[in-house]
Amino acid sequence: MAHPKHKISKTRRDKRRTHYKAVAPTVAICSNCSSPVLYHRVCGECGYYKGKLAIEKAATV
Repeated sequence: MAHPKHKISKTRRDKRRTHYKAVAPTVAICSNCSSPVLYHRVCGECGYYKGKLAIEKAATV
Protein backbone atom coordinates (compact mmCIF):
# COMPACT_ATOMS: atom_id res chain seq x y z
CA MET A 1 0.00 0.00 0.00
CA ALA A 2 1.29 3.46 -0.89
CA HIS A 3 2.32 5.84 1.88
CA PRO A 4 2.94 9.57 1.54
CA LYS A 5 6.57 10.60 1.84
CA HIS A 6 5.74 13.99 3.41
CA LYS A 7 2.87 15.35 5.47
CA ILE A 8 0.29 17.36 3.50
CA SER A 9 -0.25 20.70 5.22
CA LYS A 10 -3.73 21.81 6.26
CA THR A 11 -3.58 24.71 3.83
CA ARG A 12 -2.71 22.49 0.87
CA ARG A 13 -5.40 19.96 1.84
CA ASP A 14 -8.05 22.66 2.24
CA LYS A 15 -7.14 24.28 -1.10
CA ARG A 16 -7.96 21.00 -2.81
CA ARG A 17 -11.35 20.86 -1.08
CA THR A 18 -12.54 24.37 -1.97
CA HIS A 19 -15.05 23.01 -4.49
CA TYR A 20 -16.78 20.76 -1.95
CA LYS A 21 -19.45 23.08 -0.64
CA ALA A 22 -23.19 22.96 -0.20
CA VAL A 23 -25.36 25.07 -2.49
CA ALA A 24 -28.79 26.43 -1.68
CA PRO A 25 -31.58 24.59 -3.54
CA THR A 26 -33.36 26.44 -6.35
CA VAL A 27 -36.86 27.42 -5.29
CA ALA A 28 -39.71 28.20 -7.67
CA ILE A 29 -43.18 29.63 -7.09
CA CYS A 30 -46.15 27.31 -7.56
CA SER A 31 -48.28 28.48 -10.49
CA ASN A 32 -51.47 27.35 -8.76
CA CYS A 33 -51.17 28.53 -5.13
CA SER A 34 -48.04 30.78 -5.23
CA SER A 35 -46.22 28.90 -2.46
CA PRO A 36 -42.46 28.20 -2.69
CA VAL A 37 -41.64 24.77 -4.19
CA LEU A 38 -38.39 22.97 -5.00
CA TYR A 39 -37.78 22.48 -8.75
CA HIS A 40 -39.14 19.25 -10.27
CA ARG A 41 -41.25 18.48 -7.20
CA VAL A 42 -45.00 18.35 -6.63
CA CYS A 43 -46.30 21.30 -4.60
CA GLY A 44 -46.84 20.26 -0.99
CA GLU A 45 -49.64 22.75 -0.47
CA CYS A 46 -51.96 22.08 -3.41
CA GLY A 47 -50.58 18.93 -5.08
CA TYR A 48 -50.06 20.50 -8.51
CA TYR A 49 -47.06 19.92 -10.80
CA LYS A 50 -46.58 21.82 -14.07
CA GLY A 51 -50.13 23.17 -13.90
CA LYS A 52 -51.76 19.74 -13.54
CA LEU A 53 -53.16 18.03 -10.45
CA ALA A 54 -50.67 15.31 -9.51
CA ILE A 55 -51.78 14.34 -5.99
CA GLU A 56 -55.23 14.68 -4.47
CA LYS A 57 -55.03 15.74 -0.85
CA ALA A 58 -56.96 13.58 1.61
CA ALA A 59 -59.50 15.44 3.71
CA THR A 60 -58.45 15.79 7.34
CA VAL A 61 -61.14 15.13 9.94
